[in-house]
Amino acid sequence: MLAGHLALVFAAAFAGAAFYVSFAEHPARLALDDQNSLKQWKPSYEAGYAMQASLATLSGALGLLSAWISHDWRWTIGAVLILANWPYTLIGIVPTNRKLKAVAVCDAGPEVHGMLERWGRLHSLRTVLGIAATVTYIWALH
Repeated sequence: MLAGHLALVFAAAFAGAAFYVSFAEHPARLALDDQNSLKQWKPSYEAGYAMQASLATLSGALGLLSAWISHDWRWTIGAVLILANWPYTLIGIVPTNRKLKAVAVCDAGPEVHGMLERWGRLHSLRTVLGIAATVTYIWALH
């Protein structure tokens, strides 16, 4: 089933990107001084948001299509897991994003470091949701 395979590919790409941010990019960012960490976060977040939002949407839509075609509820579970990134991000992460975006790079201080640490902890759940969706899609394919 092509739709199911594509749902899996997009979920795996989402999970991989989220994992990379959580375990490589963000820790490296936190090693910078406060101004440079914020300066790096701002464009990185914008690019990552566009990519991950698209991957989650495509994966979720294809997962739901696969559930409808196959009448297999496991596809619905995978779709719900990957699509849960949307409300989680809007409710859980966007408030921190707004605070970070509101700080001018030249004004960044220790409070920015704390907000970036919080952002990293919050972002880690996106990795978990992506991996859970990927594993669920693999299960549905078998």
